[in-house]
Amino acid sequence: MTEATKKTTRTRKASASKATTTVKKTKAVSLELPRNPLMFEILDLSSRQRTKAKKVEALQKHACKELQMLLIWNFDESISSVLPEGEVPYGDPEDQLQYSGSLSESLEEKARQMYTANDFSLGNADGNGRTTIRAQAKNFYHFLEGGNPGLSKMRRESMFINLLQGLHPLEAELVILAKDGLIGDRYKITQEVVSEAFPEIKWGNRR
Repeated sequence: MTEATKKTTRTRKASASKATTTVKKTKAVSLELPRNPLMFEILDLSSRQRTKAKKVEALQKHACKELQMLLIWNFDESISSVLPEGEVPYGDPEDQLQYSGSLSESLEEKARQMYTANDFSLGNADGNGRTTIRAQAKNFYHFLEGGNPGLSKMRRESMFINLLQGLHPLEAELVILAKDGLIGDRYKITQEVVSEAFPEIKWGNRR
């Protein structure tokens, strides 16, 4: 090996070593949201935080009883939904004829389009006049075991579909996820994070 070749080899190794020590810095996600944010905004914000401590901080910063109610429904194993598991069908036969798939699939598609277009109608200022989880969480008990046993199955499912159709699509998606305990699959939030954020929540014995 010539001296020139040795020099080239040493130079390449040095540059390779330098490349492996370069650390790319990413900007921290701001914890600010509009006033009275929608629940999906809060969970999305917490989900995007890089550490458990920041996830907890995001939940605490925007805490409200309705957020806790949603998370309890999702994570508390002593709570059972009295609704069919899985996709939610359309309630109106005309909707079933007009749209393909199910109401769940329609909401998922709307959610996907909103994320792609970055068009969320953020905060409580929803120009389309849709309701929110903040306004409707008081009605969750109708859909839980022991909450309103006098309701017929048909009436309960009809109420649930009407609730979903009146909500912002990303709020409706959250309610469907909570029904099946799947918020943690959609957002990077665990029961451990929720428990640390809201130590006042007493898990279990809710039936």
